[in-house]
Amino acid sequence: MEARDPQIQMTKKSIILICFIIAKFLLQYFLYNPAYDLQRDEYLYLDQANHLAWGYVSVPPLTSWISSIIAYLGNTVFWVRFFPALFGVLTIIIVWKAIEELKGTLFALILGATCVLFSCLLRVNFLYQQNSLDVLSWTAFYFVLIKYINTEKTKWLFIGAVIFAIGFLNKYNFLFLLCGIFPAILLSQQRKLFAKKEFILSILLALLLILPNLIWQYNNHFPVYHHMKELAERQLVNNSRLDFFKEQIFYFIGSLLIILIAVYALLFYAPFKKYKLFVFAMIFTLAVFDYLRAKGYYAIGLYPIYISFGSVFVGDILKKNRKKYLQPILISVPVLFFILLFNVFFSDKSPEYIIKNPQSYKELGLLRWEDGKDHSLPQDNADMLGWKELAYKVDSIYSKFPKEEQTLILCDNYGLAGAINYYAGNVKCTAVSFNADYINWFNLNKRYDNLIRVKENDNKENELTTSSPFFDSAFIGDSVTNPLAREYGTTIFVFKKARVDIRNRIKKEIEKIKSDH
Repeated sequence: MEARDPQIQMTKKSIILICFIIAKFLLQYFLYNPAYDLQRDEYLYLDQANHLAWGYVSVPPLTSWISSIIAYLGNTVFWVRFFPALFGVLTIIIVWKAIEELKGTLFALILGATCVLFSCLLRVNFLYQQNSLDVLSWTAFYFVLIKYINTEKTKWLFIGAVIFAIGFLNKYNFLFLLCGIFPAILLSQQRKLFAKKEFILSILLALLLILPNLIWQYNNHFPVYHHMKELAERQLVNNSRLDFFKEQIFYFIGSLLIILIAVYALLFYAPFKKYKLFVFAMIFTLAVFDYLRAKGYYAIGLYPIYISFGSVFVGDILKKNRKKYLQPILISVPVLFFILLFNVFFSDKSPEYIIKNPQSYKELGLLRWEDGKDHSLPQDNADMLGWKELAYKVDSIYSKFPKEEQTLILCDNYGLAGAINYYAGNVKCTAVSFNADYINWFNLNKRYDNLIRVKENDNKENELTTSSPFFDSAFIGDSVTNPLAREYGTTIFVFKKARVDIRNRIKKEIEKIKSDH
């Protein structure tokens, strides 16, 4: 009977893990509210599937590969939501495996999985952006470091190199992981790692895997540098260093106690002595982020692995002190915080609900937008409205032209162009923009006789006056009429029968924008 106990225990663990996986998927789809469209960034990333390359102005190339899979599967909202949810599931699995590697109890496994499940990752894993895979990559890299420390098998160095390449090709933010890890290793007994030839070879492997993107960056004059510089000058410079640390508290607020316990355990718990470098890794990484005035969510990938350490330590202490009655209390804490904050932070309540119940949103500052003003909806919610309306209206106008392929659809921003390309039923209806990656996607090999100009509300005033002299006729076709949409008032201008070759003006504008960058 005793010989069968390990097998029974393993089966029990597997069943519990499967339950967490199912719960994660169900919660992610439960958060989806069909009252909303996709978010502006998602349209750009999905459109990258139609323009595969080793790099983009906005992001590294890996997202475009995932978008290609989504396109192959039908490009439906189900699959758009599936992949970030999948990355969230894999994050839970890696935390689970890390706890097993650290010899955690069954309670530790349940506690760790619960902390990750009922955290800000429910929000992160909702949108199709790089953040979900970024968190997974950070967690996986830390897990590989734990495995190497425990076994010193060189295969883990090469696995780490592959994970680094995946993380880097997903989001350049992954480099900040190394800013924390390398000096932390130098301060630990693991510094001998740097003298091993296998370590050098693993670095060469990582460089080889990301080399195509580096070559693309070089050939395109390193747009990532200009993107980061613009981000720092326009957004990050306004970030408060104190606010950065305040935000860290809220991301895993239900698991904050476990993370703090992990830091204590890494410093003072004898079985964790060889992992002490993880404390310094956290300190160095947070210090670099804070110095650069980074956005708070850049650091989310740090925390899941520390939940593993904290859960194992708590499990060991409660087992030794026979205080098992505390176990359900600790497990219930992240669940309780999730329930208390659900309506505001986790669910996409309908616009009607938020308008009728604005108080809690206003108290937390969620109705304050980047323009410094209060609005009817949080900016993120307003940013998921109006896109489908716009796309259908542009599609309707476009289809009325006798020679559709001779009509150019030019938009003010990447969200407008991406939404038109995603929702429009006419496969020939392809929009572009001078914004983000679309500046490289113009087809200037053919002449355009007509122009559909989609202008943001703030930039539309002089469009007819400025552009109509170059066409035989000009008029306003329609606009976004949903007053709750961030793109409310975006106007569709229609220009017919060009008197000049408009490609010349487009080329000059593209050259000017690129030279400015």
